[in-house]
Amino acid sequence: MQIIDGVIREVEEKRWRAGMRVPSIRAFAEAHSVSTFTVVEAYDRLVAQGVLVARRGSGFYVSERGHAKPRLAVEKLDEQLTNGWSLRNFAGAGEGTIRAGAGWLPDAWFDSDGLGRALRQIALHSESLLGYGHARGYEPLRAQIVRQLAEQEIPADIAGVMTTLGANQALDLIIRQFTQPGDTVFVDEPCYSDLLVALRLRDLNCIGIPMTPSGPDTAMIETAFETHRPRLYFTNSRLHNPTGASYSSAAAFKVLKAAERFDCLIVEDDVSAGLVQTPLVTLASMDELKRVIYVGSFSKTIGAGLRVGFVAADPGVLEGLLYQKLVCGMSTPTVTERLVHSILSEGHLRKQMEQLRDRLATAQERVCRRLESIGFELFCEPRAGMFVWAKPAQWEGDSADLAALALEEQILLAPGKLFFNGNVTTSYMRFNVAHANVDRLYAFLAKATGR
Repeated sequence: MQIIDGVIREVEEKRWRAGMRVPSIRAFAEAHSVSTFTVVEAYDRLVAQGVLVARRGSGFYVSERGHAKPRLAVEKLDEQLTNGWSLRNFAGAGEGTIRAGAGWLPDAWFDSDGLGRALRQIALHSESLLGYGHARGYEPLRAQIVRQLAEQEIPADIAGVMTTLGANQALDLIIRQFTQPGDTVFVDEPCYSDLLVALRLRDLNCIGIPMTPSGPDTAMIETAFETHRPRLYFTNSRLHNPTGASYSSAAAFKVLKAAERFDCLIVEDDVSAGLVQTPLVTLASMDELKRVIYVGSFSKTIGAGLRVGFVAADPGVLEGLLYQKLVCGMSTPTVTERLVHSILSEGHLRKQMEQLRDRLATAQERVCRRLESIGFELFCEPRAGMFVWAKPAQWEGDSADLAALALEEQILLAPGKLFFNGNVTTSYMRFNVAHANVDRLYAFLAKATGR
């Protein structure tokens, strides 16, 4: 590292200029009384960083590009794509930024010790990590998923489970397999923002079914299905993103009956299943995966960066999704699949998940009370999961304007319009309770909304 730092300093201070041949490995080693192996390692790393270039039979030279620190660019995208782009950029926020609208848990809330143990365990068999995995996914992990689903009374078998690169890939594969441009699909309103982006890219006609604190508005379900005849209905049955609401049994029954009558497939996005405190109904358990395609993920429980999700469905349905996966990505990375399998096999995750659910329940209570104390109105009180959907009471402004002001204060809010199809003005916004217990956030909200 001393050699690397020294060479970079020579380049940055223009003592070693672009195109200049640097001392040979042997000459550098002799001049500085170090091993040639040490110099080889340093030079190789400098080549990998783009500081040096290696020319066979000639030696090492300062790169024509030199050593420049990468600059972060803000990409401007077409307005219709800004939903997903805005939320993904939460991850690039600087230190000290309050990520009040983020869609994931802080890294410190995950079991990093358990992850470290699992990494060491799979490293003992590193030779098995380098090849393509099976397109359906690592079989022992799929067997574990089947057992987890059985605990939720979802009757899947290993032939009906396929791993994916997170839940987002699962949703994309379903869209590719079951829709054509111009088809009509139903979504929750409001809805997971990145799903809306994927549907727009496919040029689909999205119809929103309004969410209530107990699930979709059942008063309009039958009429909506009869009028629009959707191909698919994408919905969160538990801890809905962004509202935090969950289906009642009555709402689930009416949705399933309407889907059966009008020959519609239901895509149940249940990525927050591991955060549920008390048993809640799932469409997949009631339907037994006849018409429901169930999407799950380990991003909310083990770690967002692992990007391991899965689909459970009727084996016939899964065959079509498998074809789409082979076309667009072959297989899910073996390393992350085996890492998740190792974590699940170790047995510590269950206790860690109990602690995480308790911690989120406490955070839910605290954030809800703090929002109410500055005059905010809650859509519902989830008591579990990450999200609260709230707006300033008797304030008719656009939360997108509030979010723009917040950026100047290093506060990232998730304005409600991100979660609606079309250019909607709303004062609602999504709060992540794991990121929102910060005095500076509430002081800003109170001042900006005149409280």
